[in-house]
Amino acid sequence: MDTDQLLAFQRVVREGSFSRAARTLDIGQPAVSARIQALEAQLGGALLTRGRRLGLTPLGASFLPFVERALETLDEGLKSARMSQSRHRGRVTFAALGSLAGGLLGPSLVEFVSEHPDVECGMRSGDHEFVLQLLADGVVELGIIAWPCRDAAARELTSLFVLRERVVLVAQPRHPIARRKSVSRAELVELGRPFLQLRWWQSHHPELARLADESNSALEIPMQAARHLALQGAAVGFFPELLIGEDIERGALAEVAVRDLPPIERHSALVRRSKHGALSADARAWIECLRRQAMKRGLLPRAKPRRSRPASG
Repeated sequence: MDTDQLLAFQRVVREGSFSRAARTLDIGQPAVSARIQALEAQLGGALLTRGRRLGLTPLGASFLPFVERALETLDEGLKSARMSQSRHRGRVTFAALGSLAGGLLGPSLVEFVSEHPDVECGMRSGDHEFVLQLLADGVVELGIIAWPCRDAAARELTSLFVLRERVVLVAQPRHPIARRKSVSRAELVELGRPFLQLRWWQSHHPELARLADESNSALEIPMQAARHLALQGAAVGFFPELLIGEDIERGALAEVAVRDLPPIERHSALVRRSKHGALSADARAWIECLRRQAMKRGLLPRAKPRRSRPASG
């Protein structure tokens, strides 16, 4: 099994045909077919269904994610090796929870790129499990994940700092919920239909899971789709503040207090793999950019100024 075979399989799946895959690889179609057949022989079964429409067999569907990860990890390794032989200052690789990408990752990148224009940045975003996998595979050096992480010990992760973010109930301003200054849990269950049950942590928050059960109208959908429903006035839900902060500022969404519900926070942490060596100067600079932007947004407590000691004598 070699890289050319894996790449041929990935391209055939992505392009939907052997001929288009061959064009992207700049080889002949028979060569693509031969690589796929060799791969299937080693795996002991067909990866693709041949017919009027190309598709994945169960074996192909189960194998594809590992092919994608292997090729992605190899690509990152090649880039790192090439840069170590060049005069390039360095490269920072990082992944963050998708709900933090706009409010934290974006502003941090603006600051970092302006101060370090010659440093290449490899940035990703996705859910908690996606970021963990990138860290485990060595595709990224640093990542922001939900915290505390049950898998932290197994994956040998070290927390560099922890972010604390409010989780708030929001609704479109014309929604019946938003027309009240505050609501009770019972009023939220009655008026907040459908209720968005969002997984912005590793599992559903117990208080919000109870509200979802009581409402009998809960929708469990991806965060961005849920935000769209809230903006259209079609649903209400609890969102991490950073994700919908700009929507609140421009009046597209309104925050609604729930009187008999304790404050809810989401904790996330900037982490790195413990067994990696010392951080590069570029990585340390990126961490400081993240720290400053997190402090501006109230995700980190500001350091208290030290009191000067009176001069002795």
